[in-house]
Order: sequence, then C-alpha cells, then structure tokens
Amino acid sequence: MFLKAPRPGFVKTRIAAQLDAEAAAAIYQVLVGLTLSRLSGRQDVELRFAPDDAAAEVGAWRRAGWNVRPQGEGDLGERLCRAMTEAFTEGVSNVLILGADCPEFGAADIQSAFDALQEHDVVLGPATDGGYWLVGLGQPLPELFREIPWSTDQVFEMTRRRIADAGLRVAELRRLRDIDTLEDWRTWLREQPL
Repeated sequence: MFLKAPRPGFVKTRIAAQLDAEAAAAIYQVLVGLTLSRLSGRQDVELRFAPDDAAAEVGAWRRAGWNVRPQGEGDLGERLCRAMTEAFTEGVSNVLILGADCPEFGAADIQSAFDALQEHDVVLGPATDGGYWLVGLGQPLPELFREIPWSTDQVFEMTRRRIADAGLRVAELRRLRDIDTLEDWRTWLREQPL
C-alpha cells in the first residue's frame, strides 16, 4: 500500500484548496483507516510511505506481521517500479499495489486481483478519474511505469496500451472512484448507509 504521512499541506491538496489543510489531512486519515481495515487479517502487507522521513508518523498504521518501508525518491512511476522490483527480488511471486484514495474496494477485490494473476500478467483496477486504484503484476514490468503523465486522466489508457503493445494478458477489476476532490468526498459520504 502506498501512503503518505498525514501532514497538513502534504496530503489531499486539492481538497485543502477548498477547505483547509487540517481538514484535508483529517479526510486522508479516514481514507487510510478504511483502506487498512480492508487489509486487516492479511500478513502479506507492506506500507510504502512518503516522505522518507515519515516512519514515526506512519508507524501507528502498522499491524503485526506487516512491513513498513519508505517509497524513496523519484516520481510515482519510479517509486512504483522500485517497490515492485524489490518485492520480486525478495521472492514474492505476485505483487499488488494500491493507494489510500479508494474507499470503495473490499477484501473480495484484493482476492480477485490475486486470482486474476494466476492467468494474467497484469491486473488493473480502473478508477473513474482515468487512473487506477490498483495495479498487480506477476513479474517485474518496469516499462509500465516509465514516462506516464501521473495524476491525469490518461494514466489508465496509456497503461493499457503499453500492456497491449507488450503482448501481455491483462485483467481488469471493477471501476471504482478515487477521492481526490471535495466533491468526490461529499458524493462518497452521501452514498454511505447510515
């Protein structure tokens, strides 16, 4: 799981622009808490945090058996590539990476992703904003993360084209909403059961 230290002004900056940095950081902490709750019970979790000096701030999110490691330098593609490469180097056979921005996924989605990797090279969880909320691989494929216009509505389609150009088999999970804006947050809240 890729996450950030819940520092005001560092997380959910688009929400902060409409509310304030403290409120945006509080929303981020709710999203992280929801994501972590959906991963509880799993022993194969690693929290990759940013910035690299935030170990103490994210340490409270760690569960027994989980690893915590900094994301390292570079753009998102470089950090994703590093996390995947290190996991495969350490002997992991399948890797899923997700962020803390998608409160709609569940444990069944994670299991579906792992199941899909039995017959596919790549699994993607498309997001409604044009990105993806999950990427999974059964082998290192650094070319999927290079020179991508991150944080744009082109991420998912560009990644799909690269997968097709490489002749790889891809499975897609359900399309879910990321929480990037205040409107995303308010819409998600309205849809929650009481």
